[in-house]
Amino acid sequence: MHIPQDAVLLRIFIGESDRYEHRPLYEAIVLRAREWQLAGATVLSGAMGFGKSSHLHTAKILRLSMDLPMVIEIVDSEENVNAFLPVLDQMMGGGLVTLECAKVIRYLDQGKS
Repeated sequence: MHIPQDAVLLRIFIGESDRYEHRPLYEAIVLRAREWQLAGATVLSGAMGFGKSSHLHTAKILRLSMDLPMVIEIVDSEENVNAFLPVLDQMMGGGLVTLECAKVIRYLDQGKS
């Protein structure tokens, strides 16, 4: 175990149907974060949610396009995340972006460094 390090958690709330350059926005964001060599990114799919319009998106209602909520979480240093924000701003047409402080603790296998 390593001593906890200060980091930032960037959380991006978008819809499943949001797109950027003919691909899902969540996929485009993760690939761009990888290009920027950020420490890590994870996409989470929500079963239910609503946003600014208060329109409920849920997997329970049968319809052709569910547009379920998606959350992308990216963790890295404050410096790296702040540098990535203008790139993210260019990609997003709408959605919610939050930042919060995080303490990163790394657990490593004995055979890995």
